[in-house]
Amino acid sequence: MRRFLDALYDGAAWLAALFMVGLLAMVLLGIVSRLAHFHVPGTDAYAGYLMAGAGFLALAHTLKRGEHIRVTLLLSALRGGAKRGIELWALGAAVFLAGLSAFYSCKLAWQSRIFNDISTSNDATPLWIPQLAMAAGNLILLVAFIDELVLEWRGQRPRHPEGEAEALHNE
Repeated sequence: MRRFLDALYDGAAWLAALFMVGLLAMVLLGIVSRLAHFHVPGTDAYAGYLMAGAGFLALAHTLKRGEHIRVTLLLSALRGGAKRGIELWALGAAVFLAGLSAFYSCKLAWQSRIFNDISTSNDATPLWIPQLAMAAGNLILLVAFIDELVLEWRGQRPRHPEGEAEALHNE
């Protein structure tokens, strides 16, 4: 199961990276088309779709690598059961919020499909297509938070020595 979950998070990160390459291509195409005096419709809209998709698809991988911003002032003052209790509460709240986000992003994509909602931009893209990346990213983030909650519950979450993790993330 661990290998499957890690492959899921890594696959989403690779897909996010491909979206970033696509974003670069759309921006470059927009620049070149303006310089060459021709117009490629939809480059701005597709750049936006790709940027949003990349952001959502990278969330779970970022979480699992410990790169999300955390306020550790309270946690650094606590020890033992109190610290573990706060961690479990925070992860439970995160699972709840990620679940809401996943549910409503899937509902949005589904409703966009049912109502044939299209982009108001000149590309007229059916909106459910770019919304799939947001829904998938939110679903994978939900899985990652459940994974973190289970690991914390079992006492298997990786721990960093005090201050070391914080020092690694400061630039």
